[in-house]
Amino acid sequence: MAREWNSPLPAGALCCLVTDRHRLATSSDEGQAGLVALVGAAATAGVNLIQIRERDLDSRRLCELVRSCVHATAGSQARVVVNDRVDVALAAGAEGVHLRSDSPPATRVRHIVPPRFLVGRSVHGAREAERVAADGGLDYLIAGTVFPSGSKPDETEFLGLDGLRAIVERVGLPVLGIGGVTAETAADVAGTGARGAAAIAMFCETGVDTRRLEQTVRSIRRSFDTSGRVP
Repeated sequence: MAREWNSPLPAGALCCLVTDRHRLATSSDEGQAGLVALVGAAATAGVNLIQIRERDLDSRRLCELVRSCVHATAGSQARVVVNDRVDVALAAGAEGVHLRSDSPPATRVRHIVPPRFLVGRSVHGAREAERVAADGGLDYLIAGTVFPSGSKPDETEFLGLDGLRAIVERVGLPVLGIGGVTAETAADVAGTGARGAAAIAMFCETGVDTRRLEQTVRSIRRSFDTSGRVP
């Protein structure tokens, strides 16, 4: 088992909102405004990790969006990380970067980011997870696709609960399950020993409704707390 990095992640169950502004409005501008509002509401509701994953935006627009999201989470405990773009994360004042499975090694990223800058990575199997964890420099992993997911309708191979459990057992890093995770299936994800859950639809479908978001976050946290596997 790989040594766990001295992570700045908060203790307890982790709830991660992965963004997709296209689900929030018919136009890109409306979706961007809706996304910032959703991020602010999610931070207020207790979501503690927000991954900005808007891969079709150019650098300037992405940087503007990330700055707005950082501003929207001010005063909360939510951490904003940017999908893959270390340069944008640093320029926009985000607190971390989330690397794709084909991104450069985390140790390379560590040379250009400040201390306690969050670095996470996506993985899709136990061998891959073990390898990147052993390389060092990571704070957490997001593993999937666990269940069938609307964001990847063409996916035919799924990690499943057994695959997620295998990853958790082989690394010493916090692992979040992603892909088709709902408030109802969170208990199954928690049963694998995962530290938390990441999702797009579960939060986007709630919309900018802080009360509903709080109910969702409480339900997820309850699942992980009662599993007895989260410190």
